[in-house]
This record gives sequence, C-alpha cells and structure tokens, in this order.
Amino acid sequence: MVGVAPPDGGSARAADDELRGSCSSMPDPTTHNEHSTDHRSSGLPVVDSTPRREASVSARYLHGLSRPPRRERRALRRQKRRERSTVVGRHPKTTALLVVLVLLTPVWASLATAATNPALGPTVGGRLTEWVRDHGGGGIVTWAEDTWYSWHAPPKGGKPAAGAIPEPVASTTTLPVATGPAHLPAPAAIVPFVSDPTPGEGQWHPIGRTVDGVPTMYAAFLRPNDVNTSLVTGVAWMDTKLLSARLYAGSSIPGTGQTFPDTAPVTGAALTVLDAAFNSGFRMQDADGGYYLDGVTAYPLRTGAASLAIDSTGDVTVGAWGTDVAMTPTTVSVRQNLDLIVDDGAPVPGLGESDNSRWGATLGGRIQVWRSGLGETADGALVYVGGSGLSIVDLANVLVRAGAVRAMELDINTDWVNFTHFDLQPGVPASGTDGTLLTSDERTYPDRYFYALSRDFVTMSVRPNVTPGATSHYKVG
Repeated sequence: MVGVAPPDGGSARAADDELRGSCSSMPDPTTHNEHSTDHRSSGLPVVDSTPRREASVSARYLHGLSRPPRRERRALRRQKRRERSTVVGRHPKTTALLVVLVLLTPVWASLATAATNPALGPTVGGRLTEWVRDHGGGGIVTWAEDTWYSWHAPPKGGKPAAGAIPEPVASTTTLPVATGPAHLPAPAAIVPFVSDPTPGEGQWHPIGRTVDGVPTMYAAFLRPNDVNTSLVTGVAWMDTKLLSARLYAGSSIPGTGQTFPDTAPVTGAALTVLDAAFNSGFRMQDADGGYYLDGVTAYPLRTGAASLAIDSTGDVTVGAWGTDVAMTPTTVSVRQNLDLIVDDGAPVPGLGESDNSRWGATLGGRIQVWRSGLGETADGALVYVGGSGLSIVDLANVLVRAGAVRAMELDINTDWVNFTHFDLQPGVPASGTDGTLLTSDERTYPDRYFYALSRDFVTMSVRPNVTPGATSHYKVG
C-alpha cells in the first residue's frame, strides 16, 4: 500500500494564506464605486447597491415574446369587462352617456319648448337661434351667421324673378277727389339704380286701406344696386296724416319684467283700423340704445341714438335723440336702435360696410343679408325699406332714393324682416289670413302679429278722426 504523505506544515499554512488573501479581495457589499476598478480586475461578480432607473419593459418583452395584435388586445379588454360584476362596470361608456343625457334633460325640454314656440319666430331654425342667443350663445350664432352669409353671398348680375316688380298701372294721371280727408301728396317715383330698369321699377302702387277713396299707403319695388341685379327691395310709403303709429312690446323685448298695455298680439278694436305692421329694431343687448313705453324706461335712452318716437296722438318722428327728438309730456314710446344711417337727406358720413361698432355686432354692415330700415320724409311721411341681400350702404341708399331725410336701421336677418299690409274695406277687422307681405320673397308670415311674439313691432292704423278736406288729389302709379 502506497501512502500519500500529508503536506508539511509550511505548505498548509501557505495554502491557507492564499485562500484568505483571495477572500479579502472580494468586494464589501456595503462599499460603493471607489473600489470598482479593483472589483473588475478581480474577475469576480460585482454587486452594486446604487439604485438605477431602468426602462419600463414588460415581462413579455423581457422573455422575448412579441406584443399581441390590436384585435387580440381589444378582445382581452372586452373579456375583462364581461367578467366585471356590475352593469356599470361592463358598460362604462354607455353608462356615462346615459348619465349625461339624464343630467341634460332640462336642456332638451327647454329646446323642445323653444322649437315649438311661435313667439320665438316663424321657423324652427329661427326659434332655436333665439334660444341659443338667450342662453349666452350670441357669439356662436353671430359667427355661424357670418360664416354662412360669407359663403352664400348674393349672386351678381341676373334678372328679377317674374312678378317681383309689378307691371306699371294703366293710368298715371292725377285724379281729383271731390271730398276726402286732408292727406299728404303722393310720393314721386323712385329713380332706379340700374341703367335698364324693368317696366314698373320704382313706380308706386296703392296698398292697404283707403279713407274716403284716398290710399293710406303706397309700395314700390326696385333693385338695390347695379351689381346684384336679380334682387328686389320693397319700399312702403305711409301717410302719417291718415295713419297713426303704435309700438307693441314683445315677450322678450324689452324683456325687463314690466307689463305694458300694448303687448303682442294685436286684439280688439285695434283690428278694425289696422293698416300695416312691421318689425322693430335689434334685441336690446345689441341695439346700443334705450326703450321707453307707457311711462316706463325699460332701458335708459342714449343721447345721439337713432330713435323712433311716438306721441299720444300717434304722430311719429325718426331722428337722433337729443337733437331731432326729445322727451315731451305727450311722448308715449321711444325705440332706439344704433345710430342714424341717413341724416340731412344723405347717407351719414363714414357709413362703412364693415363697421360693426356702429351698425351692430350682429353681422355688422359688411354682410349682405335681409335688412330693414325706417325713414321720415321732409313732409312727415314714413318710409319703410326691406329686402334680401342688402348691405348697410344699400339700405341707406334706397331710403334716400325713397325720400327719407333721416332714417334708422331696424331688425335684420331672414326671420325678423317683415312688413305686412291689410288691403281691407274700412271697419273690417284684420286677421292673419288677410295680410299681404311687402315683397314676394319674405320668409315670414302675415299672421305673426296675431299671436304672442317675442320681439316688439310697430303698427300703423287709420286715424279715428280724420279731418275731411274740400278737394284733394292723389296719383295712381
């Protein structure tokens, strides 16, 4: 048997020392980077306790697995929702939508009421527009209208629709009236803006009731400029010796909570003398003026504002407040709207088509839309102008051609421009079925003044005590 001699003591001690030296060169887990060079040179694993920010990587990627396709991920999410214990958990989006719809129930109810309320306008679109304005959306409506009318500007050139300008009457002679009331002389024909006028363009035609055979009103029709020659504007001339004016309040204009004797609709004895009715001005928040009716100042009157003033006899004046018109003991109503657009028989200086500050934030003057205006002639007659595709300059020019020495803009836009006349025998009550619109393309209805209406309006009625004259004359045509 061959034995293996154990190592001698020196050799064993040398081996122990070598082992201890190797162990002593291992890093201390509590040490940091100052020994990192020695650790790397030792060839042993390094333990670093310093926290490090690692990129967020899912376990699937760490294991080298690819991300599932979108369809699989959607299916997985649907499966998780189906496994939820509540209906809300299983259908979160539908539940949220239902909650919103329920919370907005008062809004839907209000919208439905507005859409079916004729007092807010003749069309559903107009009624909803009024609702939006009344609930703080005036800026949205103005932007939408501006955009719409900018994209749908009136056509240039062309001819009027058939019948838009009536043929001239057969006789243009001055006929004597043996007996009759004192009245204003019939107006002179309006000079057209176009070089080749249509037969009858600018010629006056009697409308409305008569008093002892004398017409109380005349109407004429013409193109408003020489560019948009397919458009026709209507003009109504009213004899203020035969007719008296009255301002009716609406449900929202002035809208300050007072109750006024003359509030829409027209009823009772007033129907037997009603000759015409037409729109008033802007909503008060847009009118930049005041409102006075039956002793109540609903909105403070502004000095310099264009004003329609009516006294207790029904006499009416159009002018600038504080200059042409002032408060008197007999003043019954004052309706203000922006500034005058005609003064001293001419469009006012600086009348700009894009001046929103003077002609209202609602579209301003640049956009060609349905517009209306009211003027007073030198002899005291009233002149109403209304039509589509009018700029503020067009409106002023037509009023001047019709004889106005002072004039103001009234309401604008399709649903609010309206002039209705009643061609009835004396004493016959007016009704919605008897009214005739001034122009053939008006979008409103003659019966609007016979039910509650949100906006105010003006009526012209045959005076109850008209003084007869020995002989008077009027011109037909």
